[in-house]
Amino acid sequence: MITQDFEKRTRQLIDSLKGICASYGLGNDGNEFKIITQVFLYKFLNDKFAFEAKKIRPDLAQAESWEQAIANLSTDDLEMLQMQMGADTARLKPEHFIAHLFGRQNAPDFAKLFDDTLRDIAISNNDIFAVKTEGGAKITLFDRVSEFITDTAKRDAFCRAVINKLVEFSFERIFTQKYDFYAALFEYLIKDYNKDSGGKYAEYYTPHAVAKIMAAILVPEAKRGKVSNVSCYDPSAGSGTLLMNLAHAIGEQRCAIFSQDISQKSSSLLRLNLILNNLVHSIPNIIQGNTMLHPYHRDGKALKKFDYIVSNPPFKMDFSDFRNELDAKEHQERFFAGVPSIPKKAVDKMAIYQLFLQHIIFSLRSGGKAAVVVPTGFITAQNGIDPKIRKHLVDNKMLAGVVSMPSNIFATTGTNVSILFIDDTNKEGVVLVDASNLGTKVKDGKNQKTLLSDAEEDRIIATFNEKQVVEDFSVVVNYDEIAAKNYSLSAGQYFDVKIEYADLTPAQFATKMRGFADNLNMLFKESAGQEQEIRKQLARLKYE
Repeated sequence: MITQDFEKRTRQLIDSLKGICASYGLGNDGNEFKIITQVFLYKFLNDKFAFEAKKIRPDLAQAESWEQAIANLSTDDLEMLQMQMGADTARLKPEHFIAHLFGRQNAPDFAKLFDDTLRDIAISNNDIFAVKTEGGAKITLFDRVSEFITDTAKRDAFCRAVINKLVEFSFERIFTQKYDFYAALFEYLIKDYNKDSGGKYAEYYTPHAVAKIMAAILVPEAKRGKVSNVSCYDPSAGSGTLLMNLAHAIGEQRCAIFSQDISQKSSSLLRLNLILNNLVHSIPNIIQGNTMLHPYHRDGKALKKFDYIVSNPPFKMDFSDFRNELDAKEHQERFFAGVPSIPKKAVDKMAIYQLFLQHIIFSLRSGGKAAVVVPTGFITAQNGIDPKIRKHLVDNKMLAGVVSMPSNIFATTGTNVSILFIDDTNKEGVVLVDASNLGTKVKDGKNQKTLLSDAEEDRIIATFNEKQVVEDFSVVVNYDEIAAKNYSLSAGQYFDVKIEYADLTPAQFATKMRGFADNLNMLFKESAGQEQEIRKQLARLKYE
């Protein structure tokens, strides 16, 4: 009940902040998401600090104003308090608190005070909370928020409206609860800002069902709590849905998150997701940059290898501007199956997922596991790079299986998708699941979307993990069988063909065969008649 009430009130806070932005001309503006996410984060960090401070010093919880009680501490006492807090708690000063800004809201140049406060928090916490670019620059926590308001005369009023909204709400009561509900909360927070904008590496929000299935197969229930000190990587992380699900399955304190994404917006959203999900220790591993051209994470000079990799990479896009650089000798070992050519037409249809998939295979540690969303066409394609990648996985016996998902599982794309599971330890028994007939179709705006029920998700997970053979749903095949089928990973090609048998007397058999013969004769006559008619028409045309 506490969680439901909290989630409802948090959504109201988010809606109120969006309403304020709309009132000041920023509704659906390109900068609105920066304001909403940064203001929300400021509130979260403020309340997290209060929660941790009161836990360490119960006398603060008894004070009429905890903010004033902290302001009254000596410099040494405040420093000691901050040292006792965990690394996931931002280091705040009394002048950083929301209550302090609330009390100063009628001061002249309040917008400047508001912005200066956020920037000071960002600079004071740069070492822990800054996201790096591939070039080493740091993207700090906060921008100067009021400067997104074009009319300078309205900036003070805008910041006052924001601070009055923040002071009405507190996160403190919920910090003792499990973090599971933050996934839905985060999705609601960014739902208007994580859509396909058509740009390079445009973000597709990965459906919860896909993320759940991937995490549950990579880390089965029997291994929960037993996996520790592992690295988890996503080379196209977006806002981090897949990484969060994987981290929850392993345990937030049992793993380190690594990521790279070309989008600065995605990297900022991922940072917010890590903060909400008790994974602050991994923020230094979040890199904004071009994974294909400049993969960042390394052990010495060599690319870093990871225990777990998850990815929902972009499928097709124009990367012709750096395609030839990828063909250079330094990348050939990584892109073992080749780099897609630049087509004369439809350059935006270049299959960049093939590069991500090869990068993932190359980045997997010996004994590691990966789950990757691929277009379903990948599992049967007989020409080009796709079959070479499949052959590599099969010949090296590093395939766990494939789950072919229902159509429209992603509302933003009509492409049918499958989840490819790679497991360097799986030397026999590859599981192929055809889940394409599951789910319920619903309207999602202008698009149609397929939703899986909890029971259907659990069925897929159990079938895969237990290597069940289910008629017209799943098969378990060995590597030789896959090689014999031209390395096809489509479950349907391995299903038994059903033949109906019936006991017939010799007379019945003769009658049935005569029927077949009569039908064939009739078809041949029809075909011959059609051929004669065509010849007559051609002759007529010749003389006309």
